[in-house]
Amino acid sequence: MATTRSIRLQTEIPGPRAKEILDRKHGVVAKPLAIAAPVIAEASGATITDVDGNTFIDFTGGYGCLNVGHSHPRVVEAVQEQIARFSHTDFTGIPYENYIALAERLCALVPIGGELRAGFFNSGAEAIENAIKFARTSTGRPAVLAFDGGFHGRTLLALSLTSKTHPYKAGLGPFAPEVYRTSFPNDYRGPDAETALAELELAFKTRIAAEEVAAIVFEPVQGESGFVVAPREFVQGVRRLCDEHGIVLIADEVQTGFCRTGRLFAMEHYGVESDLMTVAKSIAAGMPLSGVIGRAEIMDAPPEGAIGGTYVGNPVAIAAAHAVLGVIEEERLADRAGEIGETIRSRMEAWRERFDAVGDVRGLGAMLAIELVSDRTTKEPDADRATAVVEAAAARGLLLLKAGLYGNCIRVLVPLVITGEQLDEALEVWEEALEAAF
Repeated sequence: MATTRSIRLQTEIPGPRAKEILDRKHGVVAKPLAIAAPVIAEASGATITDVDGNTFIDFTGGYGCLNVGHSHPRVVEAVQEQIARFSHTDFTGIPYENYIALAERLCALVPIGGELRAGFFNSGAEAIENAIKFARTSTGRPAVLAFDGGFHGRTLLALSLTSKTHPYKAGLGPFAPEVYRTSFPNDYRGPDAETALAELELAFKTRIAAEEVAAIVFEPVQGESGFVVAPREFVQGVRRLCDEHGIVLIADEVQTGFCRTGRLFAMEHYGVESDLMTVAKSIAAGMPLSGVIGRAEIMDAPPEGAIGGTYVGNPVAIAAAHAVLGVIEEERLADRAGEIGETIRSRMEAWRERFDAVGDVRGLGAMLAIELVSDRTTKEPDADRATAVVEAAAARGLLLLKAGLYGNCIRVLVPLVITGEQLDEALEVWEEALEAAF
């Protein structure tokens, strides 16, 4: 029996209707809001159909927001039911039970022990900014320490923590004070975990005294750096240093959370706990919602009224989050992420054997990337080839994302509801794109 293909292309990419819309964009949308083809018309599960009737398999997953897939029926139903009842009040003015119920669910699910609290916001950047407010007020200290390669958002303090200059920071300063940065371990390019930990300890002597540091913030898997995975011994070492110096450890799980790495949260891989955790993206299937969950003594430190915002914890987004948690449990998406990851990693490893330009394969669960180089010995980044692969894949019906400090990585954020047939089809197309680019 023949397998039905999910990819169906009827025009060149972009098609005539998409080109028309993109031309209109140039006349009215600010230039920094960069976009690329195709122009979406509808989507379901792991597929997107554009305005010209072309259907693609989506490996971008709304930049990590769609672990439960596009337009999951359970999420759609929850959103429709909620918006029919009421769409907004501002929880700090007129509260609603669903917010409290979501806080209860997440406090029970995150891998942090003891008495916990939660608060909800709109974006990952807002979650980071508020996590630092909690840390500063609970410790009475000003400084925050982050890591090279980290991405924590685009608002002022979050962008100050972010380390990638182009395109994110160049020309946008001055940035927030009392932000310090040290090296993050990278198994492919260095440094190793021991060296990175030694540099962190040295920073307390040369850059900022440990007793002035309120928080250390890190991603268990660095997203924009091309899915660089924090080694277990490094995370445990950072936890030890935080304990020694009374520093709040903040795990930024905005992109790693909600089963992407094969566990509900990536911190479950490390055998230690953070004090605070930030979440967003797939928490509500792309609806604008984020959160901070953590130890009660830290979360309760700011005075009443110090934390909030007009739209934080919007009831429609909260309803979507409840639906997402139900889908995750019922469809066993953590297990599915592990299965997807094994399939993709096996194929990527084969590509590394076949194509000299594939310098590294890395990731955790279904959060995987390849890094492309022009020379395996020097590890010279090859961003042009990464662009060529992404473009060749799109022309064949597969949507991929670039990443990495040098723009030479291709990352996977595939919806975890993708079928086995769709996954096989997508990997075949990706291999064809590699062949075309190499």
